[in-house]
Amino acid sequence: MYEKKIHLNNINPTDFFGVNDLNVNILRDFFPKIRIVARGSSIKVIGDEDEIANFERKLKLLLEFYNRYHRLTSEDIQDLLSTSSDTIEEVGIASDTGVLVYGVSGKPIKPKTIHQKELVKAFYKNDLVFAIGPAGTGKTYIAIALALRVLRDRMVQRIILSRPAVEAGEKLGFLPGDYKEKLDPYLQALYDALYDMVPGRKLEMLMAERVIQIAPLAYMRGRTLSNAIVILDEAQNATKGQLKMFLTRMGENSKFIVTGDVTQIDLPDKTQSGLRHAYQRLNGVEGISFVMFDQRDVVRHPLVKKIIALYDDQEE
Repeated sequence: MYEKKIHLNNINPTDFFGVNDLNVNILRDFFPKIRIVARGSSIKVIGDEDEIANFERKLKLLLEFYNRYHRLTSEDIQDLLSTSSDTIEEVGIASDTGVLVYGVSGKPIKPKTIHQKELVKAFYKNDLVFAIGPAGTGKTYIAIALALRVLRDRMVQRIILSRPAVEAGEKLGFLPGDYKEKLDPYLQALYDALYDMVPGRKLEMLMAERVIQIAPLAYMRGRTLSNAIVILDEAQNATKGQLKMFLTRMGENSKFIVTGDVTQIDLPDKTQSGLRHAYQRLNGVEGISFVMFDQRDVVRHPLVKKIIALYDDQEE
């Protein structure tokens, strides 16, 4: 029998151990072969030496998470105990937790709805996935979380994010600044998701090194996109020719995710959406998956579901 006392520096015992030792009880359930006693800002463990070594490895991961995000909920502990990784940066997707990445606030980002989970499964089975559905269903958010996950797992070398620069009632020429500054508003949703998941300085470094690239759809012409995960957002605003051009950029060891909402097309009248055309032509092709989202997947304000339902009823 082996006994060890571990001193935990710079922690709030209530935050770390949980109210009424809730977090400690989770640890006890996870390590039933050792005895765990929490006193003040220290933990005493008694049991087999190998089991205690494994406990210390997990405890180190919990402390790293706590010191970085200044919180430790029961859900956080269960997610971290279930991963085989040793550092926060290496925490990967686990089949039993579904965590893709941790946001800058420490919040675990995981698929919440049926179709979000379906998107994750389809992504790992197919090299080309279409996610189609109304706004607010998390299509782009989960796609970007997947991109960061496979980048961390070194499955790809870079992330490329793109959108058509199509106006929704406002012309590019009316916006101030040079061409890049005119385009940035169209790409803002992609920036928002990235800043939610990657600390600012690290994101700037990754973008400066072109590990993460954000560009309008027109800039994809002539490129071969290899060893990359490539996301095309707002694809309903790509024409047939543009979407064909984009899809044929796929290179070796690449995965593509195309997201869009066919009820919010901003193309000029009589111009067919490339996303609708792609569904008609490519649905059922081996290696390509279509995941159809609906109002049940909306994860924004509860009113958004009602708004979508009322608009859909009127259109029908």
